[in-house]
Amino acid sequence: MSDSSLDQDFGQPGGSAPGEERINTGEVASGLRGYALGYGLALLLTGASFLAAQSDLIYQPAIISALVVLAIAQMGVHLVFFLHVTTGPDNLNNILALAFGVLIVALVVLGSIWIMANLHHNMMPMDEFMQHLR
Repeated sequence: MSDSSLDQDFGQPGGSAPGEERINTGEVASGLRGYALGYGLALLLTGASFLAAQSDLIYQPAIISALVVLAIAQMGVHLVFFLHVTTGPDNLNNILALAFGVLIVALVVLGSIWIMANLHHNMMPMDEFMQHLR
């Protein structure tokens, strides 16, 4: 397959994936359309989050699930349109750095929860503590 046939597979004008940045010195605002689309999607997802949280359109116990789904979609929009993390072969280092960052954040959060749960389990009850002070 040639490069031109690969570019046509994406179905985008110009043959690139959404958020993929092509450097073209002839057009100053060539990436502006992608940023505007990303910004519009981010605004739409933010509005949907506020609407989901403040209206009765969604079943009350499912609001948290809806907000989690909208937050994950928002993260995807930011990764693709603003950080330009795509599935291209030249983005392998970006994806690995993102995965490493997610691993570090997960270790810090889960380790903190584990430590706090252990401290809570081993802590003296408050009424016994107050009796020892007297």
